[in-house]
Amino acid sequence: MKTSAVFSAVLSLLSLASRGSAHGHHHHHKHSDSGTSSASAPATFTPPQVFKNVNLVHIVSLEKNYVKESINVVIENIDKKAQSDYILPFANEQLSRLGGLEVRDRKNAESGPFVVEPVEFESFGPNQYVRIRLPTPLAPGAQQTLGITYYLLDAYKPLPASIKQEEQQFLSYSFSAYCPSVYATSKQKTEVKFASTNIPDYTKLPGSGDVKEFPQKQGSKLVYGPFDEKPAGALEPVQVRFEFNKPVIHFSRLERDIEVSHWGGNVAFEERYDLEHRGANLSSLFNRVKWQQSQYYNPVTHALKEMKFPLRVGSADPYYTDVIGNVSTSRFRSNKREALLEIKPRYPLFGGWKYPFTIGWNSDAKNFLRNTATGGFVLNVPFLEGPKQPEGVAYEQVVVRLILPEGAENVKWTTAIPKSSISEAGVQIHKTYLDTIGRTALVIKGRNLVDDFRDRDLTVTYDYPMSAVLRKPLVVFSSSMAVFVSLWLLSLINLKFTARK
Repeated sequence: MKTSAVFSAVLSLLSLASRGSAHGHHHHHKHSDSGTSSASAPATFTPPQVFKNVNLVHIVSLEKNYVKESINVVIENIDKKAQSDYILPFANEQLSRLGGLEVRDRKNAESGPFVVEPVEFESFGPNQYVRIRLPTPLAPGAQQTLGITYYLLDAYKPLPASIKQEEQQFLSYSFSAYCPSVYATSKQKTEVKFASTNIPDYTKLPGSGDVKEFPQKQGSKLVYGPFDEKPAGALEPVQVRFEFNKPVIHFSRLERDIEVSHWGGNVAFEERYDLEHRGANLSSLFNRVKWQQSQYYNPVTHALKEMKFPLRVGSADPYYTDVIGNVSTSRFRSNKREALLEIKPRYPLFGGWKYPFTIGWNSDAKNFLRNTATGGFVLNVPFLEGPKQPEGVAYEQVVVRLILPEGAENVKWTTAIPKSSISEAGVQIHKTYLDTIGRTALVIKGRNLVDDFRDRDLTVTYDYPMSAVLRKPLVVFSSSMAVFVSLWLLSLINLKFTARK
């Protein structure tokens, strides 16, 4: 059976990773066309044993409402030939939740992210694989230090699954104390970081050397290891349960529209959110009286009460609406140093609750737009803004729609967002009032992003010829003249009734 549809879809994102900083893409190509093609493999795939992990540190961060995993590993080529493909395994169930995969040289930060692509094959196995292309083939016996980072969304399970509205919330997470690898590992340890020191339950393992038992607890951190030599594919399942008395904010979809007006000198932003709280459900009906009473002493709660959106300095005219209409529970603070929009939902959000809403604002175009020496334009905007919350924010699907002036052409773009999280991009036509051919719209779709990527740039270059610049006023002028002429002609028609003689 071919690799599952989920695997194909998600790992097609990974195949988009490109060497170095992001390259520009011509407007009529899908993003996947410009990435590295997926590597092919036979019906079954056995990673060749050409590397060993000399020393590996696996950091699992559970400090926010998504999992961030970092693998810092010294690899060594144990083959007789130079090697350039390092294989990374992922469990099948992780693929649809995997995002933001980046690989860099820990000893050379300026080298940029490595090319990452999926290994495609027919399999019934529990794992799928990602191929990391080393920029320079590693000679026999040589070593290199890799820094691998990725995120897993929707990774926690509330335990217990239902609690009272005033109770503390605990989450659980399962993983392997041995870092999953297709290569033998000489020495390794796994560090697990939490937002709280309250970690009531965790799997214990026999220690080694002077340490009788793993993990060692160091404040809000657990350390499994160090472990001695482990064979390829070795796993040691463990589970941790920890206090997370914060909202588990998950946006299943964000649609972000950025509309550029040359004539108005304005950039208009609008963001439509589908918000879900993925923490523990309430075990009984919500009690508003009890909630209001508790707010006098402002206790720590797992309910979502408010969100703060830092905007670019100079932002103005904000609005906040939901399915009912305008929401008045918001505050906007703007000065020379900051622009901050604070919003409150109509009701506190508990586990399992949903709340779709929309925000928008305007900004001066000169903050984002500049001319090029060749007469074109460069637009530099954040790919993702969104709320800045201490508990973190996860985005399952993101659609960025950049609406350029009518007649804009030769659109190219680049972004600092990891290529593994960009699924599709292309130019469409967006029609609004007084348009003749419709506006040029660059649409970029992302998946499994987190607020760590907040404010990473999206840079777009385009040409805007004089004929297109004059099109709008000519349309307005001709439309107005047509109305005036029509009214004048109508005024010449005699609608009076004359009496018969």
